Amino acid sequence: MPDMDRWPTGRLLSTAARLVEHSWNEKLGAIGLTHAGVIAMEVLSANGPMTQAQLAQLVRVQAQTMGKTLSRLEAHGHISRQRSASDRRSHVVSLTDRGRDAVAEAADMERSVLAAASIDPDVLRQELQAVVRELATRISTPDVKAIVTPAVPGLPIEAN
Repeated sequence: MPDMDRWPTGRLLSTAARLVEHSWNEKLGAIGLTHAGVIAMEVLSANGPMTQAQLAQLVRVQAQTMGKTLSRLEAHGHISRQRSASDRRSHVVSLTDRGRDAVAEAADMERSVLAAASIDPDVLRQELQAVVRELATRISTPDVKAIVTPAVPGLPIEAN
């Protein structure tokens, strides 16, 4: 193993993030999910049904990218898509009961990945949240604000 004592903090953080995501994706694959799919389902769980364009905007991906993710989720029965009553060109995406169960199962899987390390996952989350909050207040570019600004249910979302 490389001498991590000499690694800069940024390298440690990005390597840890990639390893956690890789471990989590291995577990998610067993239930037909990906990291991207879980993020989309978590947004639907928190905000309710919405169009594909709205979901893509909240997740901060292109609508085409979101379409691929949604096709996989729909094939596994995690979401449903129905034509919008107000705009026949768009579809409203909804989480199914199976999708709600999968969101809960994915959260358990994430905890199990972090539990494998000899650290307290809750403390790690608190520390990471502190880093994000502190750096986000110092860096006020629109790109950074878009990353850390939470989606607010009930507020209008501009279509892509």
